[in-house]
Amino acid sequence: MSFGVLAQRPGSNVPRQEKLLNGLKLLMWSDPAATDVKVSIRIHSGSAFDPQGKEGVTQLLADNIFPTAESRSFFMEDLGGSVEVITNYDYIQINASAKSKEFVTLLETLAQAVSNPTIDKETTSALKKVLMEKLVALEKDPVYVAGQAATRRLFGDFPYGRPQMGSVESLQRIDSADLQFARERFFSADNATVAISGNFNGDLGFRAARRYLGAWLKSDKRIPSTFRQPDDPDTKPLEIVLEGADGRTTFALRGVARIDPDYAASLVLEDILKARLQKTPAHAVVSHQARTLPGVLVISVPGSAAFPFNSLSERISQNEFAAARSQTLARVSGRTLFDQWLDADTYRTTVAGDARAFQTVTIADVQHVADRLAKNPIVSVAVRPPAAAQ
Repeated sequence: MSFGVLAQRPGSNVPRQEKLLNGLKLLMWSDPAATDVKVSIRIHSGSAFDPQGKEGVTQLLADNIFPTAESRSFFMEDLGGSVEVITNYDYIQINASAKSKEFVTLLETLAQAVSNPTIDKETTSALKKVLMEKLVALEKDPVYVAGQAATRRLFGDFPYGRPQMGSVESLQRIDSADLQFARERFFSADNATVAISGNFNGDLGFRAARRYLGAWLKSDKRIPSTFRQPDDPDTKPLEIVLEGADGRTTFALRGVARIDPDYAASLVLEDILKARLQKTPAHAVVSHQARTLPGVLVISVPGSAAFPFNSLSERISQNEFAAARSQTLARVSGRTLFDQWLDADTYRTTVAGDARAFQTVTIADVQHVADRLAKNPIVSVAVRPPAAAQ
């Protein structure tokens, strides 16, 4: 039995929506002209829920979904498709594809992976070793080190201040029991959405979803959706000496959350800041990351330059706004329908509402968010090579 929400109209960007009795939401776009089928499964919890001191649990849990080269190559060699797993602070997402004739096998394979994964000591140990090797390399990368130090200073012990993939030290504290506990807590049908598109019959897709995903257990506990807000950041400049660093200063300040009414304006502002700072000799790197809870604006510049306050405080011109808005609209419209609809579930928004926000954003909206962010405390982290620090 299901609770149908909306049937797909031919050629419509709006999917057929169903909800199984276990709380699993199903989105389906049937396209007879396609040559393959794509399936995305999103778990609406990410690394923000890692236990303090055991950062990296969620990353390892995601890696455990298809832990070996053989399990991943099955999608290419047997199903004629591909598979990837994306992990961040807000969610885990599996993206997989297969030839149309392999649709049922694809769905059965993914259902088994998320509803009944194998977690054991040997696999966990192997995954930890691979992730540790990656982190050892990253922890020698000046850009990564500066970014981690800046967000740590900005958010402290708040989840976004802790490394999403963990650290070499935190991984050593994690065992298979931690992964099993996280799986039981977050990998539940009512904490997930499944999206399917391509050349498949919608009724068959629904029956297959009920058969293979209908027995996926729902959670018996409510997952908290909020955390205590972070304390005010330490704004005293921090210097890190790192072998191989080319000398760079990273600034960070709290941005807007994904559900914030200023979200659309913040992305336009990001493109304005990029344009402004790329005209300077500093060639700064600008990034605004909006998440479930407070976002973060990061500006990284070579050398020991001071924070480019003018780039944030200068009044926005109509020409700047028009150019940036066009860039933002192109960037946003390039996102897949899957991600738009899955984001709506993760961040409790609507696809239509998001689209409307970007279409109606004004220069006054962007100036408002610029003025708002300019009032936030700024942290700075300088990464220097040993010679420059002496």
